[in-house]
Amino acid sequence: MTDLASTIDDALAQAHLPALLMSLVHLTGDAGLLTPERRPIYDPLEDVKLGGYSTAIQDDLRARAKTAIQAHLGGASLPAPPSPETVRRMMDWVAGVDIPANYAAFLTDELQLTGRDTKAPDWSSPALRAAAAKMKVLVVGAGMSGLLTGIRLKQAGIEFTILEKNADAGGTWFENVYPGCRVDNPNHMYSYSFEPNHDFPQYYSTQPVLLDYFRRFADRHGLRAHIRFETTVEEAVFDEAKGVWRVEVKTAEGGREFLEGAALITAVGQLNQPRYPDIEGLETFDGPSFHSARWRHDVDLTGKRVAVIGTGASAFQFVPEIAPKVAQLNVFQRTPPWMLPGPNYHLDVPEGKKWLLEHMPFYDKWYRFYLFWGLTDGLYEAVKADAGWNGPPEAVGLANAELRAMLVEAIRAQAPDRPDILEKIIPTYPIGGKRALVDNGVWVTALKRDNVDLITTGIARITPTGIVTNDGADHPADVIIHGTGFHASRFLWPMRIVGRGGVDLRTAWNGDARAYLGMTTPGFPNLFMLYGPNTNIVVNGSIIFFSECSVRYVMGALKLMAESGVQALEVKKQVHDDFNAKVDAANAMMAWGSPNVNSWYKNATGRVSQNWPFPLVDYWNATVAPNPEDFILGAKVTAPA
Repeated sequence: MTDLASTIDDALAQAHLPALLMSLVHLTGDAGLLTPERRPIYDPLEDVKLGGYSTAIQDDLRARAKTAIQAHLGGASLPAPPSPETVRRMMDWVAGVDIPANYAAFLTDELQLTGRDTKAPDWSSPALRAAAAKMKVLVVGAGMSGLLTGIRLKQAGIEFTILEKNADAGGTWFENVYPGCRVDNPNHMYSYSFEPNHDFPQYYSTQPVLLDYFRRFADRHGLRAHIRFETTVEEAVFDEAKGVWRVEVKTAEGGREFLEGAALITAVGQLNQPRYPDIEGLETFDGPSFHSARWRHDVDLTGKRVAVIGTGASAFQFVPEIAPKVAQLNVFQRTPPWMLPGPNYHLDVPEGKKWLLEHMPFYDKWYRFYLFWGLTDGLYEAVKADAGWNGPPEAVGLANAELRAMLVEAIRAQAPDRPDILEKIIPTYPIGGKRALVDNGVWVTALKRDNVDLITTGIARITPTGIVTNDGADHPADVIIHGTGFHASRFLWPMRIVGRGGVDLRTAWNGDARAYLGMTTPGFPNLFMLYGPNTNIVVNGSIIFFSECSVRYVMGALKLMAESGVQALEVKKQVHDDFNAKVDAANAMMAWGSPNVNSWYKNATGRVSQNWPFPLVDYWNATVAPNPEDFILGAKVTAPA
């Protein structure tokens, strides 16, 4: 018992106290604990897990929690659950703010206090079971979204095959193996809501840990039997007569095969086709040259002169990793990234915190809720433009300018003695205009090294021996690494997708990908895209949340087809067009839509084709279930209405 008491003490020392308070309400049944003095006040300059509580309140909460945990582990039964009204109040308490009423249903669904997976499909009726038994679905991609789709199809009793070009599951976490690769969302946000992992070793998981999480997910749910690895989709054609998608694949042996499915679901991501810079002489370099997403571990960088082109998310992670081992590191930057303070970015999760997540009832739910609310729409208003803003072009509104000032001070504090570096790393575009990166100081520390040079002069050409900049300076290199991102706006490329009337999807899009809710487009019945156009998020939330919403919607669309007895479902053109007009208008009022900013969020036409410009609650509401009035339902679709 002494060892257990010590374990509990160690765990409570690491507790996020507002989440602990919520757990106490469950364990004791005492909603009277929610007193005004126990409502947290979060100061970003202080340890947020303490909630701004006085020492007396901290000690009291830990003592109460210890008693309650010991009683629970000793076999005490849980009291009746808090009433919905109390839960609603608890949300405000743990968030430290009065959450708007329109978020209540959305956040209650995400909180999942009952432990029930609310996004799981219900195909339990005899009619739906019979319809599911006749349905076959093809899924492209065995990454995060593809695996999620697989488990939902399996739960519905629908036969499915996942086609994966790689040798194993994991998607981006299988392909990106560069040094320092990790997620930039906290673990409890970057995991399935119904598949928590209380044993993540760090607050922000590394690539091997995430790959293991998704592999184990595939194993645990028996998905591997449904996945065809090393199988590449070449072309998919909608057969109007049969109402099915006919998909041509290239097999692992190099042969060709045709598969058919009532629906085609693409789960290929936006960031999976590496983009190399358009620089004269790119192919003339004599040494190793590779993209960060195709990292060559056979190339030893020790003692080498290395040139890195780009300072985006990947370079931000691998540059600090390779800087100590190379002889000279020249980093070529076009525009600097904004950096958001994240002091625990590389820190281990204390064992005590893991213990609480695993053993204290409801603590994991409320801790995740705290993270979810803070990252859901916490910075949304700060990256929204003020109508008629006439302030400096480095911001798009007052809140944006205030956030910018805070971040500039945080950056300056990292290199007060290096004005030469500060001049290069403080962005001149609005925060939110490009992808912001989690910063715990290692980037600036790497740039301050004697063997690292941050070069902001444009590149003129690449030569057999290095890089020449526009000022005529020659920068010798033994290795060139391209951290230059992906062809993000080339959705579904290089697959060829052909819909009704033999229309190629790329022709229909004409370089400007659009879809209703990011998932469906006119002329392509029963085609559903996950992480499709305008479903990327910048400052609010995790892409896993978006995938869970999207997959629930797709399962609802399949259910609509089954209930209606139709073989084809297609979004109405007017519904699609009206939705995209609203998206474009909203994106124009966000920092990433500013005409002064160029980024991968915009396609070749200058339109923001990647980002969702509304609060997350809007996407949740829009995807709970499909509206039958949005679609043409029929045995054979003839023309959009």
